[in-house]
Formats: sequence, C-alpha cells, structure tokens
Amino acid sequence: MTASDKKKNTAFIIAFALASLVLLIIPTGFERSIYVNASGARAEVLSTDDSTIIQTGLFRTGDQRCFVRVLSGEHRGLEMEGINLLSGSLKDDKVFVPGDIAWVLIERDSEDNPIFINMIDYYRQGREIILVAVFVIVLVAFSGLRGIRMILSFVFAFLSIWKMLIPSVLKGANPLLMCTVTLMVLTLVTLPMVSGVNRRSFAAIIGSVAAMLITVLISVFMTWYLRIHGSVLEMSESLLYSGFMNLDLTSLFSGVACLSAGGAIMDLSIDVSAAMWEVKEHAPATSPRELFRSAMEVGKAGVGTQITTLLLAYMGSYLTLMMVYMAQATPVPNIFATKSIAAEILQTLSGSFGIVLVTPLTALAGMILFTRKSKEK
Repeated sequence: MTASDKKKNTAFIIAFALASLVLLIIPTGFERSIYVNASGARAEVLSTDDSTIIQTGLFRTGDQRCFVRVLSGEHRGLEMEGINLLSGSLKDDKVFVPGDIAWVLIERDSEDNPIFINMIDYYRQGREIILVAVFVIVLVAFSGLRGIRMILSFVFAFLSIWKMLIPSVLKGANPLLMCTVTLMVLTLVTLPMVSGVNRRSFAAIIGSVAAMLITVLISVFMTWYLRIHGSVLEMSESLLYSGFMNLDLTSLFSGVACLSAGGAIMDLSIDVSAAMWEVKEHAPATSPRELFRSAMEVGKAGVGTQITTLLLAYMGSYLTLMMVYMAQATPVPNIFATKSIAAEILQTLSGSFGIVLVTPLTALAGMILFTRKSKEK
C-alpha cells in the first residue's frame, strides 16, 4: 500500500468515526418517555412472596411480590415491595429469587414520591456489555487493525438503522425508500471501511448497489404477486395500535426483505472483487475475458453457501413454527398457503436473486476497472 493509499484510508476512517459520533449524538425525536411519572432503575431482590402465584401445568398466572432495594437512579437505596405480574406466557414471564438483579420501573405520585414498583425483567445490560467486550477483544486479536475497522462498520450500521431508518419511518417517510437508502449508504461506507479506499471496493460497490436495486424491484413484485401483507412482521400491528395508523406495513415488509439480504450481497461482492484483483496483480497479462471468467468461477463457489446461509437464517427464526406444523400433521398445501411461510419463501427468494446477480455485476465492474492502463499499487 502506497503512502497515498494510507492517507486516503486514514482520512476515510476518521470521517467514518466522526459520522458515527454525529449519529450517536443526534436525537431521534422519540426520546420523551411515555412513562412521565416513572423512571427505570436497577434493583436487588431481597425476598419474594410466591403465595399468589397460580401454577397450571407449565404456566403461571397471578403475581409475585418482591421486596427490593433500588441500586441506581434518583431513588437509590429505597427499599420497597415490587409487583411481578405473570400472564401465563413462558416467553414473557419470569420468576425472581432473592439475590437477582432486576430492572424495575418506579412510579411516582404528583409530589414525586415513589408509590409503586413494577418488576420489568432481569437486568442483563452488564452481562451483555461483557459479552460484547470479549467479542471485540477476540476480533481485534484475530484481525488486528482490520478488526477495529469492522467494529466501526458494525457500529455505524447499527446507528444508521437506529438513528436514521427507524425514526424517519415512524415520522412518515416511505419505509421501502428509507430501507433502500439506508442499504445504499451502508454499502458505500462499509465496503471501503473493510477493504480500504481502492478499486476493489469501488467494483464491489457498483456490483452490490446494482444487485440491491434489482432485489428491491423483485421484492416489491413478489410481495404483490404472493399477496403478502406487512402485518406478517413481528410486532407490526402493535405499531398501528400505538398511534402510527398511516404506517405502510407492506412497504416496510418489502424493505425489510431487501435489508436482510444486504449483508450477504456485500459479502459476496467483495469476495469476487478481491479475487479478481489478486488474479490481475499476479498475472497482469490476464485478458478481460479471462478475468471475468475467473470472477464467475469464484462467484459460483460462493453463491451456494450464501444462499444456504440466507435460508438457514430465515428458517432458524421459524423452526418452532415448522415443528408445530409437523407435530400436528398439517398437510403440505396448508403449510405453503400460510402467510408466514409464504413470507419466508419471498424473503429467501428475493435475497437469493440478489446474491446470484451480484457476481456477474461485480465481475463486469471489476473487468472494466481492473484492466485500465493506470494501475493501482
């Protein structure tokens, strides 16, 4: 890498870090809590009273009384009884024991005096931070400077979705358009961040953007063709009931399908581009046609695994649903007629189209860029 390349990469990383910092600072417009007379805090469970819990088979209803000591916030040191409401849901319910650290909601009266504590769930933030820290250490130890760039890229992607995509959609922007724009922005900054500011990244960007735009069109068509309503997305109806009645859930579903496949498309595009560059560097006499053919061979090897990865990711989230169908001996035609299964098929196929198309598109871009007379060192 030349001194000029190092300067370009350093400048890009600095700009990237500053952009991430700006995203972290800017408000979403939804910071005001709906719990105007309540505040969250950590609390230690000192004792419990399970006498009002009703056990029915695997399920619990009623409530659990927990005597807790608040560990954080303005009411730190407060000792008070909290209520843990049980709804009979294995997914949502939890039963505390003395010594547990919980996240609680402290409700106050008009004079700001605590009057009620609602036991929300276990406090997991500390352990989550530990897991993230371990992952960062392992990644940096394995990848060095590139690992740090990967982490910055990950942080930027998360902040882009949390601070740009979600607030803009909630404020009335078209969900499909915003998902597409977010995906394009992430492509433009992630690939140079991971692979450097060079022709390899440029070729991968061209191939990725073209494949993603085609994927968007395919997703929109398939959503209409299979008559899928966006309410199939988890918790989507809750958004409507929360006051966002004008939210276009179907457009959001199409955008989510494209967003979900974006990572796999970028991954294959940079693999193909990097392979082409290596071939050209070690065999400068390689003709454009031979370079294109080599890229296609690399792409064919990667397409199968990427499509399988996409399938496993979607199937993993619906594995229990498939188990229910099998346990109930549901006829296969009934399964494929189900909206949730049709939605999974749509997401898998639309993403797979993008993965298949990104190889020839990246190969074409690389063939043009890498065979120019002015060579990058």
